[in-house]
Amino acid sequence: MRYLALAAVVLGTACTRTTTFVDANTDDRFRVATFNVRRFFDTVCESGACSNDDYEEQPSPDAFEARATQLADAIRRLDADVISLQEIETQVCLDAVMARLTDLMPYGALGEIHTVASVDVAVLSKTPLEKITGHRDDNPLPLPDGSFTVFSRELFEVQVRARNGTKVVLFATHFRSKSNDDPARRLAEAQVSAQVVSGFGAAEPTALVLLGGDLNDTPGSPPLNALVVDGGLVRVADDVPLADQATYRYQGNGQAIDHLLLAPNAAASARTPMSSRVWRDGTGWGGSDHAALTSDFTLPL
Repeated sequence: MRYLALAAVVLGTACTRTTTFVDANTDDRFRVATFNVRRFFDTVCESGACSNDDYEEQPSPDAFEARATQLADAIRRLDADVISLQEIETQVCLDAVMARLTDLMPYGALGEIHTVASVDVAVLSKTPLEKITGHRDDNPLPLPDGSFTVFSRELFEVQVRARNGTKVVLFATHFRSKSNDDPARRLAEAQVSAQVVSGFGAAEPTALVLLGGDLNDTPGSPPLNALVVDGGLVRVADDVPLADQATYRYQGNGQAIDHLLLAPNAAASARTPMSSRVWRDGTGWGGSDHAALTSDFTLPL
């Protein structure tokens, strides 16, 4: 599957930190982020059902532009070098955000699955995208009954270079939601993602290889165990206090469902301890119901 890398400007504001983290804010820092922006739809109603109570929300042109500005501002404040985004509907939506970030993150691509009113994954980067690959079509998901399904969204691989030339590979994804739950599918997504990401990390030991996205499950759940226990990936926020890891609130309780996971190859030594941070400016971040998550890596490797 082939995607276009697009070059695409918004006011920056400082983020006030509410908890204590180690911040490796130096020239050697490489920051990775994940952020579920929450159903960023364009102004075209694809589903034919776009009222306030329907899943697809059809914004006015003015509302669309205001939302793009809000998201771009939120992304700018994270100061990430590369970011996995979730719930971007179309290239029009991604272009609108990128047009406000040309001075900061001028490279990006959308992992479009081409279903009606799909909310897809995307990646933005400060440095050029060297390779873009979708793994959804080539990795059917086996289910316990012997049948197969597919990833809910793209398992989207994007390769970039850090400032010192280190290869960084970010797999952006968004596992099956718990609305109308299908836990077998979400577990299969985790199992296959672990195979793909850990396999890439083993094959390229000097590359920093990560999986980032809304995985819709918490530490200790079967999908997270499939990634961390069975798959050997490292959840990079696991060294900050549990109370500081929550990225989503469900029935008043904080849950860590947005994750960054690291392939445990030689390059994993670049991880900066205690650097993971949940960014929140209310219930979530940047108008979303999800907070954003960042983690830092110290370069050169």
